[in-house]
Amino acid sequence: MLQGGYRLKNNNRGWTITEESRKILLIGCGKMGGALLGHWARGGDSFTIVDPFLDSAPEGIRLVADREQLDGETFDTIIVAIKPQQIDEVLPLYAGSIAEDGYVMSIAAGASIERLKKAAGDRPVIRVMPNLPAAIGQCVAGLCASEDATPDQIAHADAMMQRAGTAITVDSEDMLDRVTAVAGSGPGYVFEIARAYVAAAMNLGFDEDQARAMVLGTMAGTVAMARQSEQPLEELRDSVTSKNGTTYAGLQALNGLGDGELSRLFNDTLRAAYDRAVELR
Repeated sequence: MLQGGYRLKNNNRGWTITEESRKILLIGCGKMGGALLGHWARGGDSFTIVDPFLDSAPEGIRLVADREQLDGETFDTIIVAIKPQQIDEVLPLYAGSIAEDGYVMSIAAGASIERLKKAAGDRPVIRVMPNLPAAIGQCVAGLCASEDATPDQIAHADAMMQRAGTAITVDSEDMLDRVTAVAGSGPGYVFEIARAYVAAAMNLGFDEDQARAMVLGTMAGTVAMARQSEQPLEELRDSVTSKNGTTYAGLQALNGLGDGELSRLFNDTLRAAYDRAVELR
C-alpha cells in the first residue's frame, strides 16, 4: 500500500493511483453524521450504519439496529457520531469491531482523545470538529490525531473531511479547541451578524425579503471576491473605502469611531468560545 491510504491499480491502460477502499462503521447517524455521510460515501469506502432509531439508509449503505447484527465483523474505521454522554457506555461495545490496523474517528464534540481511547480499548483516535455547512458540502473541519495514529490513518480521515469541504490538521487538542471557537461555532456568529445586518436594512425602510436579498447577496459576493484574491483583507477593505465617503462613515461607526471596538468584540467572542470548549473537554 502507498503512503497516505492509496494503492496502485492496473486498469488495463497501465497503473494508476487510487484511494484505498475501507470498511467503515458509523455509530449513530444524527444530523451531523447524516450530513457528512453523503459526502463521505463518495470516496468509495464501504459504509455500515448502526442506529436503532434510523428507519432507512442512503442507497448502497447498510443499516443495522445493533451490534449483534454485525456478527463479529471488523472495520477499518469506526466513526463515533453519538452524543458525548453516550460514549463511555456505547463505544466499548464496539472496541472488538476495530480491525487490527484500524482507528476510531470521532465527531462527538467535547470528547477528548484520552476518553475516546479508553472507551475504544486504547486504539488510535482522530478527533474531528466539523461545522454546520457540512450540510451543503462547505464544511470547515479541524482534525487532531492521537500519537499512535499512523500517517495512512490521518490521510484517510483528512481525505474524508476534504470531501465535505475544507479540513485542517492541528497538533494538539488545545488547538482543536481553538478550531472549535473559530470554525465550529463560527456559523452562529455569521448568522447573528447577518440577522443584525438585515434588521438594520429593514430599519432603513426595506422589507424583509429585500433586506435579506441585499445582505446575503453582499456577504456571499464579498466572501467569494476575497477567496479569489491574494490581497490582504485590509487592502480589499480599503479598495472600497474613500476617505470621508459613505463606506468610511459606516466603518467608523461599525468599529467604534476608529477605536477598534469591533476587533475587541471578536477577540472576546472567540476567547469566550475557546474557554468554554476547554471546560467541556
